[in-house]
Amino acid sequence: MTGSWSPRWMRGDRTQAQLTAAGRWWDAVRVPLDLGSHAMRHLGDETGAVITDGYGRILYWLILPGSAADWRLPSVQVLGPGSHVVVPPPHRTTGPGLHWSVPPSRDRECTGAPALHSALRASLSHDRCPAP
Repeated sequence: MTGSWSPRWMRGDRTQAQLTAAGRWWDAVRVPLDLGSHAMRHLGDETGAVITDGYGRILYWLILPGSAADWRLPSVQVLGPGSHVVVPPPHRTTGPGLHWSVPPSRDRECTGAPALHSALRASLSHDRCPAP
């Protein structure tokens, strides 16, 4: 993150990872690392903030609350109200372990749900039909 800016939902001790409830400020989309890495390349500059759990091999995108409630994609889990995500501190941008692959910024916090859905669908199709 640049300067002292941080999202409204990132409060308190910003030096440690925080367990944060999904569904109020954002929902999270939980994706296996291999699938998510392909989707991230597909999204390019359209991606918003992305958390990587390097040990669990998982990526989490932040999206607007409720914007993916009807998604039904294999290997993709939408975390909304009643779910929690461990959010790394703002300065943690490299692994190993939990870190921001794409840290939130004033102009890059949530990923657009339609763009993410499209990227994930393309990535799933790519995984089912690998190149010869």
